[in-house]
Amino acid sequence: MSGRQARCKARERNNVLNRPEFMSLNQPPRREQVVGEGRSSGGPRRTVYRQQSQQEDAGLRGSRDSSEGGAAADGGVKDASRWPEQDCMQLNPSFRGIAINSLLAIDISLSKRLGVCVRPNGAGAPIRSMVTMLALSGHALPWLCGTLICLWRSNTLAGQEVLVNLMLALILDLMTVAGMQKLVKRRGPWDLPPGFLDYVAMDMYSFPAAHASRAVMVSKFLLNHLVLAVPLRILLYLWAFLVGMSRVLLGKHHLSDVACGFALGFLHFALVESVWLDSATCQTLISIGTLRWTPLV
Repeated sequence: MSGRQARCKARERNNVLNRPEFMSLNQPPRREQVVGEGRSSGGPRRTVYRQQSQQEDAGLRGSRDSSEGGAAADGGVKDASRWPEQDCMQLNPSFRGIAINSLLAIDISLSKRLGVCVRPNGAGAPIRSMVTMLALSGHALPWLCGTLICLWRSNTLAGQEVLVNLMLALILDLMTVAGMQKLVKRRGPWDLPPGFLDYVAMDMYSFPAAHASRAVMVSKFLLNHLVLAVPLRILLYLWAFLVGMSRVLLGKHHLSDVACGFALGFLHFALVESVWLDSATCQTLISIGTLRWTPLV
């Protein structure tokens, strides 16, 4: 008997329901206690029933609130479990993302600091007119019109060959840069609205810099097909660099836009040199353009 009692005491001691925090589970429901007390004491039953109805209403409200809170929590958990990669990317960004964001922030900060000629009354007001003229020298309209005038006045086959290929290079640069700008749609550091000449040259966005690309392409083209002295060659390289930087000073482009424009100008020059048109093809194109083309029989 003593062994059985010891076993029973051990079971009761190890029973989870005998713990203090679970003692309420062993007690009878409160409603039954209240009703039993009312019957035994003979008190008024209406007050008991009112208390019971109030408790039930409070319990229903609490259950509704808890169910709504639980549903919201479940929805949040589902959303969180649905997109775990985004949370991981936000909390643990990669080294590549940190490096790219840092470089972009540095690019924007430096470009805004270099935009000293944006306002007429800014720090670069004394040189603003000169910078504007320098940027205008790299615009597409003067180069296209100048090439057409030189082609119209040229009388040699070699000169016409060079000018026709230069015209095709300018058109290639214009269309390529306009397409890339339309695709990327990056705004400038100061988010300035495009002017009339920008609309004419389809230079409405920041990336890549059209003036920088055109200046490098024209410089390489002229240096490769004209015999120039060393000082003139240096001045031509310097002009291309200053044209690109003038757009940064005017707040039109970022530094990265100008750098990509320089690289794109080199690529355009290499492409034009690889598909160079000979003199016969250039004469055919000139005949078509002047409406004097006679097809070969």
